[in-house]
Amino acid sequence: MLIFWLTIFSLVANYVESAVITADPCTVISGKDWVSPAEARACMTAFPLEPQARANVIEVVSKMLPFHASENYQLQAPPPFEKIHVNLASELVRLNTTQYSSEFEFHLDMQRTMQRANDGHFTMYNYCYDRLYHTFIPLPLVFLTDESNGKRDVFIAPEAFKVASEEFKDQIEFWQNGLPGILKGNLASLSGSKVLLIDGEDPLIAVNDSANVKGVSQAFATRQNYFFASYGHDLEDWTYNMGDFAHQAYPIVDSVQLTVQRPNNTQTDVFTIPYRARANVLAKEHIKDLSSYRQKICIADENTNGADRNDTSASSQSDPDENPEIAFLHQEYEPGLELSKSPMRIQRDGIPSDLPDMDIALPEDLRPKSDPLDESHGAAQFFMLDGNKTGVLLYGSFFARGRRATRLVARRLLQGLQKLKDDGADRLIVDVTNNGGGAIRLSHWLHRILMGYSDKTYPQAGLDTTARAGPLAQIIVEQIITKDLDPRNRSRYNPARWRNAQHRPLPLNKNWLKTGPKLMINGKYDAFSERLGQEAQPFRDTLGIDPPQERLFDPKNILILSNGVCFSSCGLFSVRMAKSHGVRTVVAGGQNNIRQEYTGMIGAQVINFKDIDTEVKSAKLKNHTLAPPDFLSRSAMSVTWRLGYGVNNPNEPEEWQPHWADIAFPLTLSTVNNPEAIWKALASQYLGNNTLFRVQKP
Repeated sequence: MLIFWLTIFSLVANYVESAVITADPCTVISGKDWVSPAEARACMTAFPLEPQARANVIEVVSKMLPFHASENYQLQAPPPFEKIHVNLASELVRLNTTQYSSEFEFHLDMQRTMQRANDGHFTMYNYCYDRLYHTFIPLPLVFLTDESNGKRDVFIAPEAFKVASEEFKDQIEFWQNGLPGILKGNLASLSGSKVLLIDGEDPLIAVNDSANVKGVSQAFATRQNYFFASYGHDLEDWTYNMGDFAHQAYPIVDSVQLTVQRPNNTQTDVFTIPYRARANVLAKEHIKDLSSYRQKICIADENTNGADRNDTSASSQSDPDENPEIAFLHQEYEPGLELSKSPMRIQRDGIPSDLPDMDIALPEDLRPKSDPLDESHGAAQFFMLDGNKTGVLLYGSFFARGRRATRLVARRLLQGLQKLKDDGADRLIVDVTNNGGGAIRLSHWLHRILMGYSDKTYPQAGLDTTARAGPLAQIIVEQIITKDLDPRNRSRYNPARWRNAQHRPLPLNKNWLKTGPKLMINGKYDAFSERLGQEAQPFRDTLGIDPPQERLFDPKNILILSNGVCFSSCGLFSVRMAKSHGVRTVVAGGQNNIRQEYTGMIGAQVINFKDIDTEVKSAKLKNHTLAPPDFLSRSAMSVTWRLGYGVNNPNEPEEWQPHWADIAFPLTLSTVNNPEAIWKALASQYLGNNTLFRVQKP
């Protein structure tokens, strides 16, 4: 009898253990490269929202808001950005009381609430969920103009199958075999198809729905352009961005129905194609079950929170000011760059992604046929078009990895531009498509060397700025100047790091956050620092090189080209070139009834939570009631720390002033995602002897 009951107990125990394993949705996706969105979603939504986790995130965000310079501007943005209106303080109250089915649902609501500010510098990430699974379909879309009648429509990119079959070699057969009827196994035939309906509605409804929740950019037209595929160039090579239709950040959409008309066909095809979710490095390595997922990915680690610079015993000294004279002048935000030992790169919207997921290559036949000049380096590539009259600077990112790299890029920029001029070019196209920003100093430098010495480039080649002077920020400055808590001048709040409106160093014993204006913004009083002047010159000291005295190119012979995604330092450069010198700006693609903007995010400097936490801890203020607590989750947050004063209206932030592109360049089957074809068309139409100047109409 004892043996009988032991046998029964063993069977029951095995059954229970098996049931527990089956009930754990993360075991289903363990170790897999590709899963269905539903499978990934089941694992990601398995964690309930614990009160402590919610309280921690909301407290960090609420106590970071006083450092965010745009908070009150975003209550109701001025024209032409009237649709931007979000009361972040009120939204935090709502987020604190709403019932959520999971921690993931709470995080998604938090992130999308912040995205309503349409400010790519104002972000919130939780690496338990963000970009853990990249979700794709093999049909990137483009917005093209019919050269015969000027009509614009949505198409599946002509290069769609070529890109997908190369990037998704281990998944392409799944999509091939999943197509219905005559389309089965014939995915390639869909490339170049006109898209008539998306989920039964006009494609532009899907474009606008995506733009409404995208965030990132004040300019609605730019958020629309994110929907479509585009090219770029990172620090190493040409890249292909699938667009927000074909590449989504979360596994929350399972499939899409498309109604299309294939090339050279009169009939229409209606089919449903599933999205598939691809695991990033962290997910594939650490998600074995719910427990391993939580412990290995979701909990704060040594890279999440800041550290006291003055505490030599601190376990983590990974201060973002590793090269203080360079790093603090970087725009581009790199949250969580240390999360994986694998190489990582930054996508346009600032979300870090592992290379196997994001490093999609631009097909060879779309790349320039001519080789770049020898002076090319990293994201800065130089080309000479036929006839040696028009040079091209393709500049994919202002980012540089540290002081040495920044100085090398500065030198190569000058050498490459001088080489173009020496070889006969008197016209220049600066292609900054998908340039998300980087070093402020390089922005100032490129402006200065192109335009030469004048009162518009010296002593200020950028924008005068102001920092928000919240109560805790003022106390940090007070601690520094009265208690000598920053002997190495590493703090962003140390007056030794800044110059005043007359471009002279700030007094070292003066709290520069208490001497600025009190402003009324959307019915709320706000405090800002005194006006800050230039921060990059003399370039001999900061970049190790002197700029030429004479301008390299006549501004009327320069075009600045992008798809509207030219942010941060790229925006600073473009604004100064356009508004101070009359350089024309071009946006390629986009709807013809929506005015295109050449930049939709400027700010003047972004700062992340880890940096602020380091400032607070180094000033011995971590226990202050205004200080944000440490993140408990593996999270990151950034805010706009400084705003730049406008060029045309110097009393208001440039961030909230229009940036209409002069030229809206329509893309066609022959030019879409083909940079050299676009450059040649622009050179022919706008940089010839009879230069056309087509200004967009409102």
